[in-house]
Amino acid sequence: MRFRQPCWGPALSLILAASVGASDPFGALGMSPAGSGTTLPAFSLTTLDGQVIRSKDQSGKIVLLNFWATWCVPCREEMPSLERLRRQFDSNTFTILAITADRQQAAVKAFMRQQGLGFPTLLDEDGEVSRSFMVRALPATVLIGHDQKQIGRVVGPRAWDSPEAVALIRRLLARPNSARDR
Repeated sequence: MRFRQPCWGPALSLILAASVGASDPFGALGMSPAGSGTTLPAFSLTTLDGQVIRSKDQSGKIVLLNFWATWCVPCREEMPSLERLRRQFDSNTFTILAITADRQQAAVKAFMRQQGLGFPTLLDEDGEVSRSFMVRALPATVLIGHDQKQIGRVVGPRAWDSPEAVALIRRLLARPNSARDR
């Protein structure tokens, strides 16, 4: 039998949070160390408003890359929690980049405006960036450290404004060598 992970992601996250506890915010979020220590693949993508965002320009920040699409219901459901997380941190030290698989820019713009989402949405029109991060299901999230190395990844929706997620970002911001803090 084949399960669609995004459907059971929230339940799994709650089970893991209960069993792991707040002492391990990575585990509490069900975040895998897969790819940890790997340098961020170089990319240059355009936002909905035409601005070019380059991965190399994110150096020194903690970056949360969220791969999503408007047609993905779990993706849509987790977006407000990403916005609430974004609002808790200084954009000079922590940033969220939403990378969409959508081809319909008008639908993405309308969704972002309707939800009041303030983080950049990048257009991965050819799917190259998603492939470079080995994204196989949506939503998928990859955390990148100050040193532009991957820290961890998770597939499926999460409550990104949960105490565990906030604690994780605070922990990463407090330690410049975040990839080694696992």
